[in-house]
Amino acid sequence: RYGSNEVLRFTRDMVFPIIHFPNEVIIRVHAASLNPIDLSMRSGYGATALNMKRDPLKLKTEETEFPLTLGRDVSGVVMECGLSVSYFKPGDEVWAAIPPWKQGTLSEFVVASGNEVSFKPKCLSHIEAAALPYVGLTAWSALNQVGGLNKSNCSGKRVLILGASGGVGTFAVQLVKAWGAHVTAVCSQDASTLVRKLGADDVIDYKSGNLEEQLKTLPLFDFILDNVGGSTEKWALDLLKKWSGATYVTLVTPFLINMDKLGVADGMLQTGVTVGSKTLKHLLKGVHYRWAFFMPSGPSLDEIAELVDSGKIQPVIDEVFSFSEVPKAFLKLEGGHARGKTVINVISRQ
Repeated sequence: RYGSNEVLRFTRDMVFPIIHFPNEVIIRVHAASLNPIDLSMRSGYGATALNMKRDPLKLKTEETEFPLTLGRDVSGVVMECGLSVSYFKPGDEVWAAIPPWKQGTLSEFVVASGNEVSFKPKCLSHIEAAALPYVGLTAWSALNQVGGLNKSNCSGKRVLILGASGGVGTFAVQLVKAWGAHVTAVCSQDASTLVRKLGADDVIDYKSGNLEEQLKTLPLFDFILDNVGGSTEKWALDLLKKWSGATYVTLVTPFLINMDKLGVADGMLQTGVTVGSKTLKHLLKGVHYRWAFFMPSGPSLDEIAELVDSGKIQPVIDEVFSFSEVPKAFLKLEGGHARGKTVINVISRQ
């Protein structure tokens, strides 16, 4: 059932996963990591939308929701491949981020679609690699696919990252820096050394006085990535250059909450109305307003792996827990203020 940490269960008698579609692979999990979505899903967030995605035509009579395995990141070794998988073979070291409607990676084995999987960066151990896929793809979706930034158009652009010391933030700072942008990062004072080391040009401590006032003293920005949401949306868009194609992308959206509250149809309608009206309102003021989501993608992970192997992006790991300590790792994540990622070592030997 959903709830707080006491609903987590360690079990030795899960059914061994099987390949249902010819494009799937089974991965033996060496390491996984936790993301805020795991906390939300443990509490039942997004259940309406995710259940619809698990069984859109309501074909299954029995309950498909539980037992629910959490965990989105995996670094491990391919065990078995479906008939149409030509790109991977058993024994390959791979990494992936598994979408939330599938069984997760806090498990010895996980099934993934071949198009969600990519070869693990050679320079990383499984523990290091497990820290990157979900946050990397979330940042990639926000910056590249939704925000339109890439290595050829970032040079000299001023980018602001709100919430720069978490998983997505630490990745985003490195990515736009690798693409040649000028990065202003917002985090707390104790994370500023880390964020500077990752390449941020300016670091603003959100606790030292009024954040809005501090940012207003700086030149205007071409791009803002918001990992924080809440009241920042009310004033952050005023920091963008008007009528220059400047964009604000937020990762904090009410999409799944709306569906949980209002049901699928009304939730989608409400979400559409909200994003539509906000986009229009800001377009009239000369800036672009966008929502971004995590999107699973092997090809994007291939590009991220190249950046990792060329030394432009490194994983930022806050703490590593053993497989039996998953509940402790959840409590750590719940405490907030992580510097980078919480990783689970599923196989104790590397």
